[in-house]
Amino acid sequence: MKRTVIFLLIVSLTQSFALAQKYQRPQVETPKAYRADPNPTPDAQTLADTKWFEVFKDEKLQDLVREALVHNYDLREAVARIDLARANLGLTRSEQLPTIVGSADVVTEGRSRSGQFDIPEPASRERTFGSVLLNLLTFELDIWGRLRKQTQAARADLLATEEARKAVLTTIVGEVAASYFNLRELDFELEIAKRTLASRQESLRIITLRAERGIANRLEVRQAEELVYNATEVIPATEMGIAHQENFLSVLIGRNAGPITRGLALTEEEMPPNVPAGLPSDLIERRPDIRSAEQSLIAAGARIEVARKAYLPRISLTAFLGFESTSLSDLFKPSHSVWGFIPQITQPIFTGGRLKSNVRFSQAQRDLLLVNYERTIQTAFREVFDSLIAHGKTREVSAQRELLVETLRDRSRLAYMRYTGGVSNLLEALDADRELFDAELSLAQARRDELLSVVALYKSLGGGWQL
Repeated sequence: MKRTVIFLLIVSLTQSFALAQKYQRPQVETPKAYRADPNPTPDAQTLADTKWFEVFKDEKLQDLVREALVHNYDLREAVARIDLARANLGLTRSEQLPTIVGSADVVTEGRSRSGQFDIPEPASRERTFGSVLLNLLTFELDIWGRLRKQTQAARADLLATEEARKAVLTTIVGEVAASYFNLRELDFELEIAKRTLASRQESLRIITLRAERGIANRLEVRQAEELVYNATEVIPATEMGIAHQENFLSVLIGRNAGPITRGLALTEEEMPPNVPAGLPSDLIERRPDIRSAEQSLIAAGARIEVARKAYLPRISLTAFLGFESTSLSDLFKPSHSVWGFIPQITQPIFTGGRLKSNVRFSQAQRDLLLVNYERTIQTAFREVFDSLIAHGKTREVSAQRELLVETLRDRSRLAYMRYTGGVSNLLEALDADRELFDAELSLAQARRDELLSVVALYKSLGGGWQL
């Protein structure tokens, strides 16, 4: 019998080691260089290693980000998920340790003298007895490592939630910065609209005076009024957009909808002089969403091992130790000690395919998470590519629109000079004014897009969570 037991244990251990698999990171092909990277020979330096408050230097924007990092609802939810995963790890790990409970009971009973057992007259009809025990509840000996694999899976889940929190931090920093720059762009548009309206109202006043003196005609007055009304129409629409953006930003930082304190103007915002992307191979280590997906993959792999080890026998122990006596006065005498020890071995024989289906289910879950892991990596590289291209092109567009605005501003000045000098008609001056207004609004949007491209690149490279 002893030889048989030893043989079965050796066979079970061999099967356990054969079923165990060491985790290896899935091989995912990464590009050797980022597309549209301004650095022809990229090095390890990257914009993502810069702290967010060194990238966004507007003090009011920094205050908004700090407030969001405390009160944002998504971040608070991520922190709660970490607490949940940490508690689950504690529960899972506790299954590896024995559970010992103490119990004590005192029973007092009275019997009838004419009952089933006749009690003589001198004897007492009342009897008190009790026991004090330490109980070892059913404790599984984790010979095959099933419980350790469960703990490994729970620990990987915890790490995944912690990385997910870092991903939320990156998203919050990026969204607050982007929302703030959108707000400042709308402020700039409103400033342009008001300045243009004042200029057109002054032009309308001059043209009206010229019409009263017979120098201008009624058509010219109507054309000037048209430009005034167009500028006036833009102002309330822009103010509505500003209010909506303030409300969105307020909720994003975790406060009630309301006004937002401004800092630097759109044209005063400082951006890094260069935006190095770093080595593509480092992106997998830097982006928290990729690391979160990998930890989820590790947890799934550990659960496959748990499902496989369900084929192996389970060895559990149950025991108790204490004192028991029919008299409380001599309860703790050595002669009244009691103990029990119950080892138990259970081996699945027929489960109707449940164990096999559980293994297949765990493997299918891992396959799904592997697909998600690979997709997360590919999406990360696409985001970096798009951000690098957007950053380079928006800078080109912004530079060209600045030249266009300068040209149209000079053209408008010359056109009005020619009109007041009687050399050309008003239509030429009004067309130049209209095109200048549209170009100034486009320039404001180009400057905003340039700032947003830096935000998107910083976020796509995995920056912002290094607090």
